[in-house]
Amino acid sequence: MELLPEDIYKLLISFVLGGIIGAEREYRSKSAGLRTLILIAMGSTLFTILSIKISSDAGRIAANIVTGIGFIGAGIIFRENNRVVGITTAAIVWVTAAVGMGIGAGFYEVSIICFVISGMTLVILSPVQKFIRRKSQIRNYRLMCVYQRKTLKTYENLFKEYDLKILRGEQSRIGTHITGSWTLQGSERKHEKLTHHLLNDPDILEFDF
Repeated sequence: MELLPEDIYKLLISFVLGGIIGAEREYRSKSAGLRTLILIAMGSTLFTILSIKISSDAGRIAANIVTGIGFIGAGIIFRENNRVVGITTAAIVWVTAAVGMGIGAGFYEVSIICFVISGMTLVILSPVQKFIRRKSQIRNYRLMCVYQRKTLKTYENLFKEYDLKILRGEQSRIGTHITGSWTLQGSERKHEKLTHHLLNDPDILEFDF
């Protein structure tokens, strides 16, 4: 099997494009950064080149690349504070592999277009995402008070006064104390006002947010 100059160019292009995507992830301190995405892009490119050279069924090998990338992506996604994180990075890993495969197969134009659109999604849409999150955030609150023969309904009314929607709520009593846990949705400003109010509430013994 002969390695052609074009194959080397493909690997170099994958190195550059994977490096650019990886630099953006590295800048944001994500789990899959510069080196990881370079290796994914180049590995996908080389697997595609080899599948074309040594197999009459290149599609089967390409499908196995997608399966392997799925395992890497699954390792990036994890739960943190009752929320799932790493999905965007896992998606970027998936797209980077697709770009590498496209370059390996010689489809330069569509691969570069995909790379440009993916970069625009990460950079240009980031402020839009932040704006949406400021307008609507989901946060978890837990507080504990001395039990006074009543529930924590007054706090649920307080949440409504701050225009925060209760998505989930539960209360439990242990001995002389009652604990409430809620998941609330609303704007960042309203969450901050509520937090400030609860931090200064003398009746609250414990407060997690």
